[in-house]
Amino acid sequence: DGYCRMLTKKYGSTFDEGAARMFNVIRGNTAKMNVLIDDLLSFSRVLRNSMTLSGIDMDGLACTVWDDLKAANPDRQLEFKSAKLPAAWGDVSLIRQVLFNLMANAVKFTEDRAPAVIEISGCVQSGEVVYCVTDNGIGFDMAYYDRLFGIFKRLYNDEEYEGTGVGLAIVQRIVKRHGGRVWAKGKVDEGASFRFSLPQK
Repeated sequence: DGYCRMLTKKYGSTFDEGAARMFNVIRGNTAKMNVLIDDLLSFSRVLRNSMTLSGIDMDGLACTVWDDLKAANPDRQLEFKSAKLPAAWGDVSLIRQVLFNLMANAVKFTEDRAPAVIEISGCVQSGEVVYCVTDNGIGFDMAYYDRLFGIFKRLYNDEEYEGTGVGLAIVQRIVKRHGGRVWAKGKVDEGASFRFSLPQK
């Protein structure tokens, strides 16, 4: 990418249309590789880093994540709904990553909705706390459910939606490390809901 930038800066004015296109393809692919490497490092750190457990204000954490997503998507018509969320017990930075990945996915897969509606709720049941992120987006076919949480196993290609196929694998790994579980339900063109549970303290 660095050499392409230097060549384009020095000789770009002499490139014909084909050469300019090829340099753009190279730079686009190196950018994708950079994102992929970052995601793989994040996936690796989930297993390697020690956890610091404490009580977590999930209402405050969800609102903070939503503010970040709103700021990153200023041109989108986004609507956020949140019921009162029960507190969690876990590593706050890792649980923030779980919320961010799930809510960012909801924002991504509602890009053709106006408004896009993302809702988060939670409840306590059978000795665990269950949280749910729901959206009114494109959903998914349950026939391909086994691909959802697999690393690199995407349901949509890059031309449709950007991504590396690591985000949900990270979610599952974090939740499992906390002793919880993750599951999902969806229907094509009718939205999706992703749930994860955490043991009570």
